[in-house]
Amino acid sequence: QVQLVESGGGLVQAGGSLRLSCAASGRTFSRYAMGWFRQAPGKERDLVAAISRSGGNTYYLDSVKGRFTISRDNGKNTVYLQMNSLKPEDTAVYCCAARSVLHDSARPMSYDYWGQGTQVTVSS
Repeated sequence: QVQLVESGGGLVQAGGSLRLSCAASGRTFSRYAMGWFRQAPGKERDLVAAISRSGGNTYYLDSVKGRFTISRDNGKNTVYLQMNSLKPEDTAVYCCAARSVLHDSARPMSYDYWGQGTQVTVSS
């Protein structure tokens, strides 16, 4: 089992940047595929970005490609989401998620463990 704690959210002006972090407990972090999701009020939860166990494969939602970058440091049990050129429509609660896998894919999948989330608000 793994516990996930996000940090790094906040209020930023449009065009600005934020870096979210998700710290995982346990000693087997490298066994987990990781994802960042977001959910705005009244909207469905979307998978924004995902990264494979090794970090060698990634997935991005079309609307964030070229602006967001997901990465991980398996030595620090942490996954990051660097968000640049932020837009008001990026405003949402961002959560990280984990799933223990045997493959090294970042394709969309169901996740087993979730963090509490961190609020990102982008003002126009």
